[in-house]
Amino acid sequence: MLLPERLHKGDRVGIIAPAGPPNLMNLQKAISFFEAFDLKVQYGKHIDKVHGYLAGTDEERLCDFHDMVANPDIKAIFFARGGYGTARIAPYINYQLIKENPKIIWGYSDITYLHTAIRKHSNMITFHGPMAASDLGKEELDERTTFHMWKQLFEPAEVAYTENTFGGSYPLKVIQSGEVEGQLVGGNLSLLVSSIGTPFEIDTKGKLLFIEDIGEEPYRIDSMLNQLKLSGKLSEAAGIIIGDFANAESKLPSSFTVEEVFEDYFSHLCCPVMSGFMIGHCLPHFAIPLGVRAKLSTDNKMLVVEPGVR
Repeated sequence: MLLPERLHKGDRVGIIAPAGPPNLMNLQKAISFFEAFDLKVQYGKHIDKVHGYLAGTDEERLCDFHDMVANPDIKAIFFARGGYGTARIAPYINYQLIKENPKIIWGYSDITYLHTAIRKHSNMITFHGPMAASDLGKEELDERTTFHMWKQLFEPAEVAYTENTFGGSYPLKVIQSGEVEGQLVGGNLSLLVSSIGTPFEIDTKGKLLFIEDIGEEPYRIDSMLNQLKLSGKLSEAAGIIIGDFANAESKLPSSFTVEEVFEDYFSHLCCPVMSGFMIGHCLPHFAIPLGVRAKLSTDNKMLVVEPGVR
């Protein structure tokens, strides 16, 4: 796997919107976040475009991405927000260009599709972490999220997530015991499911599969996990890491809870499974590199992740 170079003070980073149109006010506020890291910000040419529910046409969003990848002055690419639209440009991305210009690529949610596509076709590490307008430009952003983000960007060092990572406020739950090492893959559950049957299908064989989502009721999560189960993605995984599932309450008069759905699908797997990680649509939000090797131990309730930068 290709490791991008870590950031240094004074570096220039790019912000683009490959999916939905960002809140421009929040996007402007995010500049102070990067300036606090002593980073310079450059927007994509089409960052303020709106094309229906997309941030510009497919051609405009693709152009911004290729421009940032090819620009040697841009040391990292941050995405403004998720929403929908990344999958529309995935078939037209120049993956060889990414291999020739490895740099930090950072985002989550709809960006999951891009993470999987780049890992599969460019063999490069990418980052699942907070985005510019939807996270970094909001007042609720907390110091713990900022600290862990800084470590991922500037330090080529191993990181560990335990129950003490956020002061013991967010307990981890063991669903299936064990200890395993493997490549860390995954992201947003609905995007992982949508990749099945495409050239960008998620590969879970012998890997640690991470999942998270937002706004999906338990029956919808059940449906998506069933799709992963029937396609062999769950049984092939070496371990399962369950992140945050925000706003997952049911509106039905009778329903399982999301925790009961997890128990149903994961308690009989022959691999370690642990839930409760503050990774996803949440604050605090722990950033992780995807494509690196990691170790999951339920005995220690710990996830140890290799560095995503060199």
